[in-house]
Amino acid sequence: MLNNIEGQKVPNVTFATRVGEQWQSITTDDIFKGKTVVLFALPGAFTPTCSSTHLPRYNELAAVFKKNGVDDIVCISVNDTFVMNAWAQNQEAQNITLLPDGNGEFTDGMGMLVDKNDLGFGKRSWRYSMLVKDGVIEKMFIEPQKPGDPFEVSDADTMLDYINPAQVKPEPVSIITKPNCPFCIKAKALLDSKGLVYEEIVLGQHASLTSLKALSGRETVPQVFIGGQHIGGSDDLEKHFA
Repeated sequence: MLNNIEGQKVPNVTFATRVGEQWQSITTDDIFKGKTVVLFALPGAFTPTCSSTHLPRYNELAAVFKKNGVDDIVCISVNDTFVMNAWAQNQEAQNITLLPDGNGEFTDGMGMLVDKNDLGFGKRSWRYSMLVKDGVIEKMFIEPQKPGDPFEVSDADTMLDYINPAQVKPEPVSIITKPNCPFCIKAKALLDSKGLVYEEIVLGQHASLTSLKALSGRETVPQVFIGGQHIGGSDDLEKHFA
């Protein structure tokens, strides 16, 4: 039975982490003391839902969480530090602290350690999220206890809606560019001036001319997309904001 322990302090645990070539011990006080922290837990690094949705959305909304008083966002899994470090490099996770609970001590202390032997995983964390203020759990979202790996309530949007139901979530923005393009620099400066976080897709690195034409129907850069809508080049972007 997975219990909601809102109002209690987080378990007192020391995490063995690897930073560069050095081992570093991080305590729960280091993570939570005097801070407002959103923590989300998942069954394993590199697993499908964790990589495609759970982690990326928290990373995408990190600036919005910060605007609403959250100091840090932590992702925890019963994996060793080498696995978590490799996963961080494989993902867009620059705004998230990935924490290895290699021995499962924190997860066990939370009462969230479950048996995943049927998948060859051994003991892993159940999927959940929580808002922690100065080490005390204010709110928990625990996935329903049913077969498989349910992902219904521990997502970033649910947590943000709890923290601030009136918060307007930013639309996804992408811009296709190429190096040393003055029009691309102009468009990015305009997006920055509007406070928009965007993904930059660089021709020759992340995409080809074929991709550019297939997505935008054009052969020039930049090409900007906002909220699923093709805006166009830098002049089109100016008109869009005007």
